[in-house]
Amino acid sequence: MTEPVSAAVDEAFRTEWGRVVATLIRVTGDWDLAEECAQEAFAKALATWPRDGVPRRPGAWLTTTARNRALDKLRRGTAEANRLRELAVTAPADDAAPEPDDVPDDRLRLMFTCCHPALPLEAQVALTLRTLAGLTTPEIARAFLVPEATMAQRIVRAKRKIRNARIPYRVPPAELLPERTSGVLGVLYLLFNEGYSASAGADLVRQALTAEAIRLARVVGRLLPDAPETGGLLALMLFHDARRATRTDDDGDLITLADQDRTRWDRALIDEGVTVLDEALTLGRPGPYQLQAAIAACHATAARAEDTDWARIVRLYELVARLNPSPVVELNRAVAVAMADGPSAGLALVDALADGGHLAGYHLLPATRADFLRRLGRGEAAATAYREALELAPTDAERRYLARRIAELQ
Repeated sequence: MTEPVSAAVDEAFRTEWGRVVATLIRVTGDWDLAEECAQEAFAKALATWPRDGVPRRPGAWLTTTARNRALDKLRRGTAEANRLRELAVTAPADDAAPEPDDVPDDRLRLMFTCCHPALPLEAQVALTLRTLAGLTTPEIARAFLVPEATMAQRIVRAKRKIRNARIPYRVPPAELLPERTSGVLGVLYLLFNEGYSASAGADLVRQALTAEAIRLARVVGRLLPDAPETGGLLALMLFHDARRATRTDDDGDLITLADQDRTRWDRALIDEGVTVLDEALTLGRPGPYQLQAAIAACHATAARAEDTDWARIVRLYELVARLNPSPVVELNRAVAVAMADGPSAGLALVDALADGGHLAGYHLLPATRADFLRRLGRGEAAATAYREALELAPTDAERRYLARRIAELQ
C-alpha cells in the first residue's frame, strides 16, 4: 500500500470512525454489529483503495460500505430477517418524526445515548470513547488507569444495559437535557484530553479528537445556553487548543509550557475562550470547568512565563478541589504551589499523594516529583524518579523528553 493511501485511511479513521458507527447504530440498532461492520469497511478500504484510488468522499464511501455490510448480515437467517422487517417498518417513522431538537447529527445522538443516566459515569465515558472516538479498549483502560480486562467488562455491560433497557437512540427532549449535561460534559472533556495528550502511541496530540470535542461542545452549548459549565468547558478546551502548535517541535518532541513560543499561540482561540468564559461566569454559578478555564486563562493571557500569576492559580485549584476533589487536581495544585512557594512545598504535597497510594501507575506523579527534586539540586533522586516515570510514560514524545532529562543529570 502506498504512503498516500495509508495516510488517507488513517485520516479517515481519525475523522470518520465516530460518524460511521453512529450512523450504523441508528440504522441497525445493534452496537456490536455497528462496530464490527465499521471495522470491516475500513479493512475493505485498506484492500481496495490502493487499487481503485481514494474515493472523493471517503466518509461517505465508508458509511455506505459499512451499512451495506450490516444489512447483508441482518438479511441472513430468520431472526435477522424479522429484525430487518421491523427496522423497515420503524425507520421511516423515525425519519419522519420531529426531532426533540434541531441537531441532525448521529454523533450527538450517540453521545447522549452513551451518557444516559442509567449507566455509571465511567461506563458512559468509556463507551463514548470506544464508539465515538474509535479508541481501543487498551487505550481507554490506560486513560482510566484500570486493567484492560476491567475496562472490557465495563464496556460490555454498558452495551448490554442499553440493549436490555431499550435506551432510546436520540438527543433527549429539552426538559431532560439538564440532567444529562454532567455526563456529556465529562465525556467531552475526556475526549478532548485523549486528543490533547494521547494515552498511547507515537504522537502526543491527536488533533481530530480535540477538534471533535470542541465541535460537539459548541453544539451542546447551543442546546444549553444557560448552563455555565458548558461554556466553562468550551473555554477550557479553547485555551488549551490555542497552544497546540507549540507543544511539540518539528521532530515531535515535547516542549514544556515555560519554553513554548507564545507568539505562535492562536490568539483568536484565546480571545474566544476569554469571551466564552466571561459569559459563563456572568451566570453566577461557578463550577469545576469554569475554574479550570480560569486557570488556563492565567497561562494563556500571560505574555511571558514569568508573568504567570501562580498565586491566583493556587487559589483557583483550591476551589476546584473543594468542588471536585481528586488526586489529579491535587497533583496539579502541587505544581502550582511549587511555582508560587518553591519546589520544597510542592514536593511535600506530591510525597503525600505517593504515600497515600494515589495515582499509582500514573507517569506524571513521578515525573512531577522528579522535576521538584531536580530544581532542589537533588540530581540522583531526580534521575531515579525520572526513570520511574519513563517506564510508565505512554507516548514516544514523553519518553524522549524524560530520557533527555535523565541524560542532563548524568
